[in-house]
Amino acid sequence: MACAIVLTVTPLKAQSTFEALLERFGGKNRYEDVASSNGRIEAQSVDVATKYAGRLTEVNALEGEIVEAGAVLAQIDDRQTRAELLAAQAAVQRARAAKQVAEASVMQAESGLDLAQTTYERMVQLNAKGHASQSVLDDATNARKSAEASLAMAKAQIADAEASIAAGEADVERLKIAVEDLTIRAPIRGRVLYRLHEPGEVVPAGAALFTLLDLTDVYMTIYFPAPVVGVLAANDEARIVLDPIPQYVIPARVTFISPEAQFTPKTVETAEEREDLVFRVKLTIPRELLQRFEQYVKSGVRGLGFVRTAPGKDWPADLAVKLPE
Repeated sequence: MACAIVLTVTPLKAQSTFEALLERFGGKNRYEDVASSNGRIEAQSVDVATKYAGRLTEVNALEGEIVEAGAVLAQIDDRQTRAELLAAQAAVQRARAAKQVAEASVMQAESGLDLAQTTYERMVQLNAKGHASQSVLDDATNARKSAEASLAMAKAQIADAEASIAAGEADVERLKIAVEDLTIRAPIRGRVLYRLHEPGEVVPAGAALFTLLDLTDVYMTIYFPAPVVGVLAANDEARIVLDPIPQYVIPARVTFISPEAQFTPKTVETAEEREDLVFRVKLTIPRELLQRFEQYVKSGVRGLGFVRTAPGKDWPADLAVKLPE
């Protein structure tokens, strides 16, 4: 007679690290005068774009790489702009040469005017004594006026040359700046999040080439209801505990409290109903701390943020600052 053995298996519910974290620190009444909410670590991103259109000849930075401020990230073909710069510099030289010619013309015109003035004065005296006719005096008068006009024209040519020099020098400076702008440099020190184009591609003006993460501006955005937000103030102390490293408690500061309420975002898991209105709060990690642990900074990591609803009260022992050695 065959016997059937029936095993009753009770299914085990898998518990994620994050769920364990919620269980450890969660619970509405877990800590007195401390409110918590979950969120994700974020870093300020900076899009590095090109000012001018052109063909990329170099793309140096790789995704995930940390680059220094001022580091060359990419190069756009600058041969045409450099040729325009040489032409502008040549135009300045021509304008300076034209000014020298005009200055020589002024000297010549001044000499001609001196001669015409001397002749005119002599003719005036001779005409008064009856030794020179009126027509001769008229000719001397006209010669003097012509010399004055020549001098005025020569001086105007100097002014025109000076204006051409100023315009040319401004054009040279503009093209020098354009040449510099065709070399794409990192505006900040940060990690390359996205590399958006490759060498050989033609990019339009204003196209983003890279997205950098500012590793000195890292924060967690969380959401609290009005009763909690009402007692918070800018620069209040806060704490952050991250899903992958729940054994550490990271210090932070409240750096932003939204003045407007909103519906709970779908990406935020809270104990309250989603229809409740909440306020966005930003908890920012100190820069000096970020510099110490820069290599570990990652955006998108989930965790819990804590704030005190009774300012000045000591933090619970579980939320005392604890950092890696």
